[in-house]
Amino acid sequence: MNTLLETDFTLTAAGTAPVSAALIGELNAVCDRVEDAADGDLLVLHLTAGAAGAADGEAETHAEGVHLINKWERALRRVERLPVATVVLADGVCTGAAAELLLATDYRIAGEGLRLRLPSAGGATWPGMALYRLATQLGVAGARRLALFGAEVDAPTALRAGLVDEVAADPAEALAARRTLFAGARHGDLAVRRRLLMDAAATGFDDALGSHLAAADRAQRRALHA
Repeated sequence: MNTLLETDFTLTAAGTAPVSAALIGELNAVCDRVEDAADGDLLVLHLTAGAAGAADGEAETHAEGVHLINKWERALRRVERLPVATVVLADGVCTGAAAELLLATDYRIAGEGLRLRLPSAGGATWPGMALYRLATQLGVAGARRLALFGAEVDAPTALRAGLVDEVAADPAEALAARRTLFAGARHGDLAVRRRLLMDAAATGFDDALGSHLAAADRAQRRALHA
């Protein structure tokens, strides 16, 4: 189980699946469907534990070349720019591509058995954009152990660190209770607010002001015509 399985706007991936051309193709195909659709507010990513030893393929995958990794990073960037809310349901071992997918999403619900660690190659943490996402989301201090030493964290630790938003015995039930939170995401400019948040760490106040004013004007106009 090393590829994504597509069903409507839902993806299921093995928690230890390495990056592969097939995985990239299926993720891009789902992004195409989400972007082309007129309606729908939610993309759900189910990340479940893979077979024992599946993570051993990570180093081999990364060794295939930087071109494959570049395509993977571009696919993750598409996820970060989708017009819908992106939610992860993760349980069991979550590493490799699954860990990178988790870091690219808006809302993360972990099962009680979650064990999260960054992908690795040659016995060391893989120096991909997951490190960048960790640092921007948690700060350097919060990301240090995961990024430098490949530390594995369980569900309670991930929650305290801010890597996940909630821990539940049944992540699917927890999502059902949260669905109203994501209503209207597509037509409510969620993608604009997400981009403003992501740009904030690297943009000065004066440079950011114009983008925020434009977004506020758009929101005000939408409210007046609601």
